Amino acid sequence: MSRALMIQGTGSNVGKSVLVAGLCRAARLRGLSVAPFKPQNMSNNAAVTSDGGEIGRAQALQALACGLAPHTDMNPVLLKPETEVGAQVVVQGRRVATVKARDYAGMKPALMAPVLESFGRLRSAHGLVLVEGAGSPAEVNLRAGDIANMGFAVAAGVPVVLAGDIDRGGVIAQIVGTQAVLDAEDAARVRGFLINKFRGDPSLFDDGYRLIEAHTGWRGFGVLPWFAEAARLPAEDALDLRSGGSGKFHIVCLAFSRIANFDDLDPLAAEPGVRLTMLRAGAALPGDADLVILPGSKSTRGDLAYLRAQGWDVDLAAHVRRGGRILGICGGFQMMGRVVRDPQGIEGPAGETEGLGLLDVETVMTPDKRLTETDAVHAGTGVAFRGYEIHIGATEGPDRARPFAHVDGRPEGAVSADGRIAGSYLHGMFRDDAFRQAWLAAEGARSSDFAYGETVERTLDALAAHMEAHLDLDALFAAAE
Repeated sequence: MSRALMIQGTGSNVGKSVLVAGLCRAARLRGLSVAPFKPQNMSNNAAVTSDGGEIGRAQALQALACGLAPHTDMNPVLLKPETEVGAQVVVQGRRVATVKARDYAGMKPALMAPVLESFGRLRSAHGLVLVEGAGSPAEVNLRAGDIANMGFAVAAGVPVVLAGDIDRGGVIAQIVGTQAVLDAEDAARVRGFLINKFRGDPSLFDDGYRLIEAHTGWRGFGVLPWFAEAARLPAEDALDLRSGGSGKFHIVCLAFSRIANFDDLDPLAAEPGVRLTMLRAGAALPGDADLVILPGSKSTRGDLAYLRAQGWDVDLAAHVRRGGRILGICGGFQMMGRVVRDPQGIEGPAGETEGLGLLDVETVMTPDKRLTETDAVHAGTGVAFRGYEIHIGATEGPDRARPFAHVDGRPEGAVSADGRIAGSYLHGMFRDDAFRQAWLAAEGARSSDFAYGETVERTLDALAAHMEAHLDLDALFAAAE
């Protein structure tokens, strides 16, 4: 009989996504048929699925941990923020609306049906479904119509394990306080707790651990020490993107306010010959940058304004004058043209915004979103690779005569006449080891035989072993119903 278990957290960023990924890999290594599920996610870092939709990138990583292809049933509701107060709503892989936060509250009750439908299909196909909550069940002001935490757990009859983050401090209050604000029905869903991200000797927390058990009546499933290797796994949140590396080739990525699908950066950051700098608001573009990446964006015109507010347009012009190179990916590609037009107001108020003028192309936003995995051949090196497309808008202009790549014989992207400025709609290309190495060599960087995919797989195995060593996984999996 199929069983399920839900990991909820005492707050955001307590490590739920990594915990579920590790549990998925541990269950798989135990020979279980296991699948991940997150009823509702909020992220602009999405993955294209095997059924032609999109889900949160964290669920794609969890699917990999299970040995499965990503599927829209694994994350039936995805919210993609476009402004400070509004987000695109994606249901079972398809965009259905763009709404303000206040209006979304009215939509939630109707979304429970597709959530349960997707969950039911996963349960029928797998022996164990591991569910990730969103935010915290302690946000009881959001309990009415909830589909992400206890609302889902109660509706689906799924037991809950509560994860607390000791690294941020106050973990006793996190867990005891969560129980204090839950109503009786929701509290009855909880089978126990675990402590995440402990640094140092876990035995030093023995008294605190027993205190939590005594105050809540919940059993503990263990204290999980800090797992430093988690940094090798693809980042879900833009805040998790860090500068790093000590290689000679300096890549600078502009950290837009609505940066999206930034998994392009993870394989580059792991390259021994690369030093990656995530350029945050208020910082100037370093003069020693070899290559600047303009990444994807959920709001191209909005992030163009953000880029100019930081003075990065002036910095980019100086970078080009110094002979520097620039790569724009998806939204970043759109920004590099002469103009971005949005006559229907797809990404915000209708209108148009002057581009950076780095490429002789223009972009028009259209309501149709392209979601597909794509096989391409890089025009510069002749190396084949696989990426994915997840964008709205079409880009045309004279520089398209010099494509970045070829897809099914048609030109894709654009390159400047001197070859130093390039743009492409293709995400995920740098996960392909052969292409990444060839592209870095062509850009003047030292390439290596580093295998990115194998590194992620080894890290998932190490995470599972780490959890087996420090948590009572026998009891935790036995808690699934």
